[in-house]
Amino acid sequence: MNTIKSNPIGFFDSGIGGTSIWQEVNKLLPKENTIYLADSKNAPYGQKSKENILEYCIKNTEFLLNKNAKIIVVACNTATTNAINYLRENYDIPFIGIEPAIKKAGLVTKNKKIGVLATKGTINSKLFEKTSTKIDHSIKIVEQVGYGLVELIENGEIQSLKMEKLIFTCLNPMLKENIDALVLGCTHYAYLIPQIKRIIGNHIQIIDSGLAVAKQTQRVLTSDDLLNSSTNKKTFHHFYTNKESKILIEILKNYNPVKVIEKEF
Repeated sequence: MNTIKSNPIGFFDSGIGGTSIWQEVNKLLPKENTIYLADSKNAPYGQKSKENILEYCIKNTEFLLNKNAKIIVVACNTATTNAINYLRENYDIPFIGIEPAIKKAGLVTKNKKIGVLATKGTINSKLFEKTSTKIDHSIKIVEQVGYGLVELIENGEIQSLKMEKLIFTCLNPMLKENIDALVLGCTHYAYLIPQIKRIIGNHIQIIDSGLAVAKQTQRVLTSDDLLNSSTNKKTFHHFYTNKESKILIEILKNYNPVKVIEKEF
């Protein structure tokens, strides 16, 4: 029996945002064990240098490999755009990356104006630039850095008045450009969709990467013969954070059984 198949899927992000990706993967692959690493101490990655981001990604990868991860989902747009190539070249394990779904937005836009809400680290990356050039050149891409959004989410202020005002400030320049598709280029932002919808209404399509990442994870596990074939119906889901765990526990309150562990790393 190939015991590697029952090893966990590893996830890491600069905090709790990547749990939005974990939820989609868990929904699609309920038989899989998982380990999630929330590097909240260094969040947000989007404001860090490329050298620092790469350093964090190496450290996170080593942590997950020490927990026997069979595949790693880089559940962070900034980490993917700045480090995924290095990780794939230097580790003998499949990596699933995340990048803003600009291509999909290019297919659904009717007025050829799309907005991208992302961190500074994602927007300034070479991979983001490369992805942006792959769509119809007649489509206008309105980029907006979500200054302060990740910090408020990490502080548990998703529903705060401060958050509502900040979201409006970030979205307003794109609304003025009359976009009809909005790409969420940070996994944290998935938790802001209800507030975003209240501001932009129903005529602008919100595009998130969660389901696409889950399907790609399933495809890679299948092609590499790594899907969990164990008959054991019990799965484990361990979440590690290097900050106070209260907010992470709140985010995961509807998922059982999960184990949240505070650990310095």
